[in-house]
Amino acid sequence: MVVVLQEYLSSNKFRDDKMRKMTEENLKSAFNGESQAHMKYLVFADKVEKEGYPNVARLFKAIAYAEQVHAINHYDALGNVKESLENLQMAIDDENFEVNDMYPAYKAVAELEGEKIAQRSIYWALQAEKVHSGMYQKARQAVESGKDIEPRPVYICEKCGYTVEGEAPDKCPLCGAPKGKFKRF
Repeated sequence: MVVVLQEYLSSNKFRDDKMRKMTEENLKSAFNGESQAHMKYLVFADKVEKEGYPNVARLFKAIAYAEQVHAINHYDALGNVKESLENLQMAIDDENFEVNDMYPAYKAVAELEGEKIAQRSIYWALQAEKVHSGMYQKARQAVESGKDIEPRPVYICEKCGYTVEGEAPDKCPLCGAPKGKFKRF
């Protein structure tokens, strides 16, 4: 009986193509949790590696990758992976939301509460998000015309997230980190 019920439920004969609300909300929650676990484990890996435990760091990195796989599967099951133009527009919209709404609100609260470290972190993120939006807009324009973007290196400051194409600056304009603290992509 259980096998028959499972086969019936998996056949989708009892519903349309739209995912049921509770399952959708559960997958969204699982995506968020897996995404956070992925990042948290990468942070832990960096810390433990600096403390001289490379094999524990490797374990954190491996499990972080598994959490990333889970997050990707949940996001895909939600139907959120679209065609490239739509994905780029979603990225532009997300970056613009962070620039125009989210980080200004977070900044105001951090200032009100006198949280200096949070203010700095929010400022750095806000400035980087502005650059990201522009980069995604250029990429969308290229894809719209059937082209890829120029193969230029992208450098990210490991301290504040400042993002630049082409060459890394000698000194980060946001946090003052030296050129050696930029990661190339």
